[in-house]
Formats: sequence, C-alpha cells, structure tokens
Amino acid sequence: MNTLLLHCRPGFENEVCAEISDQASRLGVAGYAKARPDSAYAEFVCQEAEDAERLMHGTRFARLIFPRQWARGEWLVLPERDRIGVLIEHLGSRMTFGSLWLEVFDTNEGKELSTFCRKFEAPLRKALGQEGRLVAPDTGRRLLLTFKSSREVFVGVAEADNSAMWPMGIPRLKFPRQAPSRSTLKLEEAWHHFIPRDQWDQRLAAGMTAVDLGASPGGWTWQLVNRDIEVMAVDNGPMNADLLDSGLVGHYRADGFSFRPKSPVDWMVCDIVEKPAKNATLLETWIGEGLCREAVVNLKLPMKQRYAEVKRLLERIADGLAERGVKASIGCKQLYHDREEVTCHLRRL
Repeated sequence: MNTLLLHCRPGFENEVCAEISDQASRLGVAGYAKARPDSAYAEFVCQEAEDAERLMHGTRFARLIFPRQWARGEWLVLPERDRIGVLIEHLGSRMTFGSLWLEVFDTNEGKELSTFCRKFEAPLRKALGQEGRLVAPDTGRRLLLTFKSSREVFVGVAEADNSAMWPMGIPRLKFPRQAPSRSTLKLEEAWHHFIPRDQWDQRLAAGMTAVDLGASPGGWTWQLVNRDIEVMAVDNGPMNADLLDSGLVGHYRADGFSFRPKSPVDWMVCDIVEKPAKNATLLETWIGEGLCREAVVNLKLPMKQRYAEVKRLLERIADGLAERGVKASIGCKQLYHDREEVTCHLRRL
C-alpha cells in the first residue's frame, strides 16, 4: 500500500501532482507523482508503504487545495466471479474499518460505473459485516474502494477525520429554486468546507452584517439572506427583486474594489471575475484593515502554473497580514462547484 490516489476536477491533474509533491518534499518523503490528462485523478507512488502512511499522517487533507479525496492503497484486478471473496482476501485478516465508501472518478466513464457500484455495495457491506471487518461507529479507518472499471479497483484506506467529508469529495447540495443563480452553491459549499457545522449558528447568526462585492444578480446574497444576515449588495448590475423586497438587502451601485462600509461587518464575500492578484489584494485589505471578521473570496486561475500561482498569492496574503500584525486563519480549496477558480476563506483571530 505504497500509493496515494487523489481525486480531482478533470483537467487539474498536474496541479494535484505539483501540490502532493510539494507536501512530500516538505516531509522528506521520497516518491513520484503521475497522472493522465483529464482522468480526474493523480497518483503519488512512494518507495515504501510506511512512506505513504507518513505522508498522509503529516498532511491535513482539509488544507490541500486541489485534491477532492485521497486514500492510501493499491490497485487490484478483480475476477468476473467472486469479486467480494477476492476483495476480502486482499484486505487480510486483521484489517477492520469504521465505514465503507464506494467511489468512481468524476468522468463520463465514472458516471457509467455508478450503477454497478450501487448494486455491488449492499452485498459487499453485508459480507464485510459477517467477516467482522466493518464495525461501528463511522469513525477511525475508512475503506475507500475507487472503481476504474467493474474489474479494476483501487483498494484504499484513509482516516475519517483526515479525508473528504463526502464520497469523492462531492457534496450533495440541492439548488434552492428561490436563488437567482447557481453560483449560490459555491458559497454554501464554502461554508460546509471551512466552517464546522456545529459553529454555523455562532458564525452565521441572524442579525449579522455582510457585504457582497459583485453581487448581481444575488446568488451569494441569497445564502446570506437565508441565514437572516443583513447584506450590502455592491454591484452596478441589477439585483433579484425578491431579495430587495426581503428587507435585508441594500443595493449599492458602486465599484466592488473601491467600496468600503461605514463600519466593520461580520462577513465579506466576493465572486468578482478579475485577475487573481487583484482579488487576493482585496481579501488582504478587508481582513488586514478590520473591515470584516471573516471573508470568502474566489480567485480565478491562470491557464498555466495554477498551483504555483495560488501558493504564491496565499504566501503574499500571509506575509501582508503578518506585516500588519494581524493574525488570521487562511484556507483555500478548489470546491466541487468551482471551475477555473479556487475559493479562499480568511478569519481574523
């Protein structure tokens, strides 16, 4: 089990290779990354299984930017018959798991395999339970089976508290019909990723104040209003009429990069399509000057060297805040609902 398998958005395999190689170098773990374009996954092959385990234990999955899911394991070819028996034998007699996830890659081929996985999961789960391999509760070691085909599977393990919150790293969020645009799901997913669910009532509380820069038509504003948060929606474009009628939204026709609130707010959110360096500067300014307590800002990505550029911008933000004497937590993730962008979250400490 000397290989790390990392899921990602199709087309971002090189970014995952660069990022996991960076982490391995930081920890002194020898190995190499490899990937096929548009395969929706990458692999990092270590010299020894202990090296792969050390790489996972020394890295917090939630802090990785481009991987959606990861597991440590190896590929297994399954026979046409008795797939379950071969799987159980491969796991060995002493390995037990708190949970089981069957996964596929985010490709057309993966979608076609979903039906197979749904049918295969119930008998596999039953067999694992009968063998004493699957034990409650849903904590500790997780068995992650990623199918490339019905005959080829990556048998992987990961700790439940150091891997994706959802199978394949894909949240099951439902688009609210009242929201004026599908971009609303970006902000909802960001909250799920960056804010523990048991802290929502304190950090996204009714009566808080927020600024939405580049708000039109109101997809992100809708999420804030849905939490009964008062919003200053800043955009020269039109806002959704229902949001304006809610009594919680004030529409400011102004430039998002020059707008400043008269007094600090709890939240600033921004999904303006602009060069990433400009949005990064905006983020540093709002947190650094105390204009908001928390912020979620999207950074649009360049065509090449995307991981290197994001890493550079995050370091610049951290250095800028340090020069101001401001302590803040900094998180960054390419969310499932992101495309050619990453989502950053900052919180003043």
